[in-house]
Amino acid sequence: MNPFDLALTDPAHPFHVHHMERALQEAAVAADEDEVPVGALVVHPERGVIAQAHNQREQLQDPTAHAELIALTQASAALKSWRLEKCALYVTLEPCPMCAGALVQARVPIVVYGCTDPKAGACHTLYQITSDPRLNHRCAVVGGVLADRCAAVLTDFFRRKREQGKK
Repeated sequence: MNPFDLALTDPAHPFHVHHMERALQEAAVAADEDEVPVGALVVHPERGVIAQAHNQREQLQDPTAHAELIALTQASAALKSWRLEKCALYVTLEPCPMCAGALVQARVPIVVYGCTDPKAGACHTLYQITSDPRLNHRCAVVGGVLADRCAAVLTDFFRRKREQGKK
């Protein structure tokens, strides 16, 4: 199934829901590793899921180890190309400016995210990097796929962190 041949603007479309479920599984792995629970995957129309990742900033002590960037690196290796022109990126949280810039640079045509990020969202919330006409490439963006579940994963994680800090 080629996600670009379908009218996939509906966040409730089964194709989006299925892949966001998988991204949520990656977010759960991040939470288990005491990382901010964000999961991402890259889907190729002929090859299916070619990359899946979660945040690893604490584990790698790397400020750039966001789920999206790790997934883009894996996808580029799988395709042996930095141009991800046929791929879709699924991520549980709206990409930040760094990740949105990387998506534009990688020529990713569609980005699908779960919940918005009011503090760093760069697709819709604070910035619109992925659709900025001044850049050489733009990404179509679908937001709100399983938004409540994606937001709950983050809310629960940070609530637990605050509770642990009080002990």
